[in-house]
Amino acid sequence: MAKVTRFEDLRCWQLARKLTHQVYVMSNQGQLAKDFDTRSQFKRAGLSIMNNIAEGFGRFSPKDFIKFLDYASASCTEVKSMTYLMLDLEYFPSEYIENFQKQIEEAKASILAFIKYLRNKESQ
Repeated sequence: MAKVTRFEDLRCWQLARKLTHQVYVMSNQGQLAKDFDTRSQFKRAGLSIMNNIAEGFGRFSPKDFIKFLDYASASCTEVKSMTYLMLDLEYFPSEYIENFQKQIEEAKASILAFIKYLRNKESQ
């Protein structure tokens, strides 16, 4: 694997960036745009995903990086959890939420795969 020198080159960060963009788009639509508390938490959790990947990349040890990737993964779970509230409140159609949840799972899987890679590399 080629050495990555910028966090922008990480696939998990690229997916997180797209996910965050979608969070911000959704936050300006329909009932969610009027639900200030939920919208704020949703945006913070979404932004946390890509920012924790970037912050972890800037750390000096793989152990620290993994810790921040773990935070990013947890934020994916938080965003997904919030989509169930949006589904229950009928803020978005169920098909829309299901597609968004797939996007969340793809980003989370990429983060977890990267954590696994770093742990394997660290143990060698």
